[in-house]
Amino acid sequence: MPEASVLSEVKADIISRIEKAIEIGKVKGDLPQYVKSEVKLDIPPRPEQGDFATSVAMVIARQAQLDPRAVAAAIVKNLPLDDSHILRVDIAGPGFINFFLDVAWLEPAMARIWKEGPAYGRSNVGGGKKILLEFVSANPTGPLNVVNARAAAVGDCLAALLDAAGYRVAREFYVNDGGRQVELLGRSLEARVRQKLGQEASIPEGGYPGDYLVELADEFLREKGATVLDLPEEDRVREFSSFAVARMVERQKKVLVDYGLKYDNWFFESSLREKGEDKKVVELLTERGHTYHADGALWFRSTAFGDDKDRVLVKSDGTFTYIVPDIAYHRNKFLRGFDHLIDILGPDHHGYIGRLKASMQALGFSPDALEVLIVQTVRLMRGKEVVKMSKRGGEFITMEELLEEVGKDAARFFFLMRSPDSHLDFDMDLAKLQSNENPVYYVQYAHARIASIFRQARQAGPLPAWGPNEIDFDLLVDPSEIALMRILAAFPDEVAGAAESRQPNRLLKYMMDVATAFHSFYTRCRVLGENKELSSARLYLSRLTQIVLGNALRLAGISAPESM
Repeated sequence: MPEASVLSEVKADIISRIEKAIEIGKVKGDLPQYVKSEVKLDIPPRPEQGDFATSVAMVIARQAQLDPRAVAAAIVKNLPLDDSHILRVDIAGPGFINFFLDVAWLEPAMARIWKEGPAYGRSNVGGGKKILLEFVSANPTGPLNVVNARAAAVGDCLAALLDAAGYRVAREFYVNDGGRQVELLGRSLEARVRQKLGQEASIPEGGYPGDYLVELADEFLREKGATVLDLPEEDRVREFSSFAVARMVERQKKVLVDYGLKYDNWFFESSLREKGEDKKVVELLTERGHTYHADGALWFRSTAFGDDKDRVLVKSDGTFTYIVPDIAYHRNKFLRGFDHLIDILGPDHHGYIGRLKASMQALGFSPDALEVLIVQTVRLMRGKEVVKMSKRGGEFITMEELLEEVGKDAARFFFLMRSPDSHLDFDMDLAKLQSNENPVYYVQYAHARIASIFRQARQAGPLPAWGPNEIDFDLLVDPSEIALMRILAAFPDEVAGAAESRQPNRLLKYMMDVATAFHSFYTRCRVLGENKELSSARLYLSRLTQIVLGNALRLAGISAPESM
C-alpha cells in the first residue's frame, strides 16, 4: 500500500493542531462551546501569504456572530507549536490564518521521490474500488472527430489518474451497432457502391454523405463484389451495414491506438440483444411496477425517480426505443461487479443523465453509483480563422487528420488543458509551434533540458555523487530551489485531487507549474559548477524534477523526451 505523502502528513499535523487549539479555546472560554467546523487547509495564491492558510475562523465567526479576526486570534493564541514545522502564524485579511513552515520537512519529501521513482505520485485514496470508465463510444457511422479526440484524452487521463489514486479502473468503448442509424449507414454505403458501378443512386434522407463512404465502397467491391446487390432488400442492407460497422470500428480502433489509447473492452450493443438483456430490463421494470401503457406504447414511470418526464420503452409497433439497450447496458455493467460507473458523454447528452439514473434506481442500483461527465465542444482555429466542421455535410476535420497535423502529444495536451465541462478553442498553429509559447513544448523542454544537464555532466567527467544519502541538503537554500521542492512534494496530492475532482486539467496546470519552477531554478542557479557539493545537490534536485515531470507526462499519455 502506498505511503501517505510527506505533504499530506504535514497538512494532517497542522489540521490536528488547529482542532486542538479550537477545543482549548472552548475550555478557556475564548470560543463558544457550541461552535463546530471542519478544518481545511489551502495553499495561498502567493508565497508571501505562507505555505498554508485556513478560513476556519471565518466559518466559526459566522456561527457565533463574532468578529472573525478575534476568532482567528483565539485560535492562534491556543495553537500548540512544539515539535512542529511551523515557523510562524499570521492573521490576514478578514480572518485567514496563514502558516509559514520551515524547510526541514522538504528533505524527507524529496527522499520519497528518489525512493519511489516511477511510482511516485501514487496513493491509496481509492482503496481498490472498482470503476468502469466508458468514454468516446462514438457511433460506428463515421470517422472519429475532434470532440471524440477530446473525450479520448480526458477519459484516458482520468483513468490513469484514478489508477494512480488507488482505484481499479477498466476502460470501455460501447459500440452502438444497432438501430436506425446503422440501417442508414448500410443504405448510404449501398448508394455509394451503386454510384461506383454507374447506377443511379442517392444517399437516403438522414444518411451519411461523407467521402469516407466513397473509399469504403471501393473496399466493399474489392472484397465482396457486386453480387450482394442481387440479394433481397433486408439481407442486402444487413450485408452493407455489417461491413460498414466492422470497418468503421476497425478504423476507430486504429486511430485510438495511434493516440496512445488502449481499451480493456469493446462492448457491442448487439451482444445485449443476442442475450435478450434488452427484453429482460423491460420485464424487470414491469415486474417492479414502474411501467404503464398509454397511447399504445409501454412507458417507464421515470418521473418517480427524479426524471423530468416519463420515457417510452416499447413503441406502438412493438419495437424498443433507444433507451432500452442503454438501460440494459448499464445494468450489465453493474452485474459485472463494478462498484462505480463513470460515463463521459458529449455536449448533446445532458438530458441523458436523469433518465439513466432513474432507470438504475428503478432496477435497485444506487443512482449515486452512476456518474456522468459531459465533455464540451471544440472549436478548431488556425490563427483567428475558425476551421468549419459539419459531420452531416461530410465536411469535418477527423481525429486522424488532427493527429497528422499537430501530433499526439500536442493534441492530448491542448485537450486536457481546460476543464472538460468548458468549451475549448484549439489553436492548431500554436500547437505546432516549437517555442515556449506552446505549453506542451514548454513542459517537454523542461524534461529534455534536465536530460541535457546530465549529458553535459557526463561529458565533463565522472558524475559527482548525488542522491539523498550523498548530498548536503542544507546547501539548497535559494528561493527558487525551495519553491521547486515545495511543488515537487505536492505531486501525490495533486494526482489524488485531480482524480477525485474528475479534473485532468489540474494535472496539466501542475506540470506547467513544475516547468515554470524548474526554468526559474535553472536561470538562477548554476547546476554544474566548480563547487562539487553544490553541484551534487542541484543534480539531485534536477533528477527529482525529471522524475516528477516524467510521471506526470505519462499519466497524461504524453511523451517525456530526452532531447528536443
